[in-house]
Amino acid sequence: MAAPPPAWQDPEPLALATAPVPEYGGGSLADLLPTLLTGQGVSVPGAVIPELTPADRNCVFLIDGLGWQQIKDHPDEAPYLTSLLGSSRGGTGRPITVGFPATTATSLASVGTGLPPGAHGLPGYTVRDPATGRLMNQLRWRPWTDPHIWQPYPTLFQLADAAGVHTAQVSSPTFERTPLTEIALSGGTFHGRLSGEERMDLAAAQLGAGDRSLVYTYYSEVDGKGHKFGMDSDAWRGQVMYVDRLAQRLAEQLPPRAALYITADHGMIDIPFDEQSRVDFDEDWELRAGVALLGGEGRARHVYAVPGAEADVLTVWREVLGERFWVASRDEAVAEGWFGPPGTVEDRVRGRIGDVVAAAHDDVVITASVQEPRESAMVGMHGSMTPVEQLVPLLEVRS
Repeated sequence: MAAPPPAWQDPEPLALATAPVPEYGGGSLADLLPTLLTGQGVSVPGAVIPELTPADRNCVFLIDGLGWQQIKDHPDEAPYLTSLLGSSRGGTGRPITVGFPATTATSLASVGTGLPPGAHGLPGYTVRDPATGRLMNQLRWRPWTDPHIWQPYPTLFQLADAAGVHTAQVSSPTFERTPLTEIALSGGTFHGRLSGEERMDLAAAQLGAGDRSLVYTYYSEVDGKGHKFGMDSDAWRGQVMYVDRLAQRLAEQLPPRAALYITADHGMIDIPFDEQSRVDFDEDWELRAGVALLGGEGRARHVYAVPGAEADVLTVWREVLGERFWVASRDEAVAEGWFGPPGTVEDRVRGRIGDVVAAAHDDVVITASVQEPRESAMVGMHGSMTPVEQLVPLLEVRS
């Protein structure tokens, strides 16, 4: 007699312990500037990356969206950066992590403050402001709120400047007076230059302008073209080729006793335009049930429940998405260390984190076609803890 077929079992959601939590406290973006300034004799808070060695003059070149895997996958477009892969993280040939979520506002705040997201208070692309109950876009700073209440800590650039280190930022003039720059990257002197070549030349000049120097420079268009066209596009590949030349241009102008660190704020993944890969929150009655606000971005969602519905929303999101997303309650995400080591998430920040937090495991996003039409139309995405999004280079050149 044939054995009866096995009873149907509901699929098991991804175990939270399997999420690759960022390497806060010695291997993340938040640890970079504390390491460099400690090596320059400046007393600053924060952990250090033990593989790095001190230099009198330090330059950080942050390329928006060009993660570790993107460089490894494109040696023809990025021959110079590829040649430096072995120098990463103090010559170990290893990447560092950016922090969660893997998104620009969060990462830049981590760079500039030396703090994890749960401490600096920018834990996502859009998060709820507990004071108003409205979503706050932390990249575009809408709606307006006082930047220094939202992020009250001094930047490491400010601490370096106060300690006598020659400190400068060289970036697009567009960013000079933004709230994000003010609370994450200000201190010393801001120099706005339009072209990438001008930025590289001026960054090198500023690096040599002091016996101890800290210079930060930035390029955004790799990320911009990836969002719009994807990484298989000629537009994206052209930007990678261009920024590869910029990095070499800067490296070849380093003054004596200098170190250049080339890094990024996140990686990126292209998401197909099909129903399996793009789950539309605005068209899904199950996911919408009990939800007051949807925050974050497609691969790292903050979900704010109607009061009293938190447990039900968590249950439904796990049932619907739990095989493809790590889905956690706020308390679970905090306890697992998603936003920083245990004990570092501050009370003022907890209410900005979703009642439910969903981080993508598979090649899938949660779009919102009505609420977020521009973001929903993007090809390249980022935000979660997968290696392609989370791992970034820390390439090093010394004079």
